[in-house]
Amino acid sequence: MEHTLSIIKPDAVERNLTEEIKSIFTKNGLKIINSKKIHISKEEAAEFYKVHQSKPFYNDLCAYLSSGPIFVMVLEGEDAVAKNRKLMGATNPKDAEPNTIRKLYGISIDKNSVHGSDSVENAKIEIDFFFKN
Repeated sequence: MEHTLSIIKPDAVERNLTEEIKSIFTKNGLKIINSKKIHISKEEAAEFYKVHQSKPFYNDLCAYLSSGPIFVMVLEGEDAVAKNRKLMGATNPKDAEPNTIRKLYGISIDKNSVHGSDSVENAKIEIDFFFKN
């Protein structure tokens, strides 16, 4: 079984979409094995997104992720990383396939409702970031 991190971002939490998004994962064979609702600081967001620090959108991304509560989850399942990314859809909701989370709920390329790990290696790092024991 593979694990991946999923974040329901501030725009979706604010619009009370947490349960709808969680049900998309569970209906598609992903099990939520750990979760919590938190509000991270801009510094924590900067650490989480440090892989993007050279990109022009980095500061806005950090400000956005720390702008309100988020819901973080560890998803488990066969090919969990790839399955989660398929369920999320393209980063820009306009380009996302029908019935993907970002097509259904994303507002813009910046406020696209969810984050998911992009590899098994990054999933481990991201899970450890939010669920350190």
